[in-house]
Amino acid sequence: MTPLRPYLIRAIYEWIVDNVLTPYVLVDAERDGVDVPRQYVQDGRIVLNLSPTAVVGLEMDNEAVSFQARFSGTPMRVYLPVRAILAIYAQETGRGMVFDEEMDGDETPPPSRPSKPREEKPKAKSKRPALKVVK
Repeated sequence: MTPLRPYLIRAIYEWIVDNVLTPYVLVDAERDGVDVPRQYVQDGRIVLNLSPTAVVGLEMDNEAVSFQARFSGTPMRVYLPVRAILAIYAQETGRGMVFDEEMDGDETPPPSRPSKPREEKPKAKSKRPALKVVK
């Protein structure tokens, strides 16, 4: 199965924007592939504003979230692998979703069906209901 996390990120982002709130993401900046301005990383994490007025060229797919933004006036391309996104939430209300490591286990294939068809048990003979006329 494909991972659930990228679908949830996109859905919650859309919900936040539809409600005229500001979408923020909490990112594990120490994960492989994360490309963020390191001067803003604190304790290995960074919070980024993904509102349509703050970013340009936002792309969200099943592998990553990427966009261009200005940091202290300097434009930078930001790349966030989906697994590095720890949470997405509305800045004004705090409502959103925090992701746990267990969600990363969603990439296992669905269970396969048995190769042999199951043998059906012989059906027991059905008895007709015994109804009596009571007078």
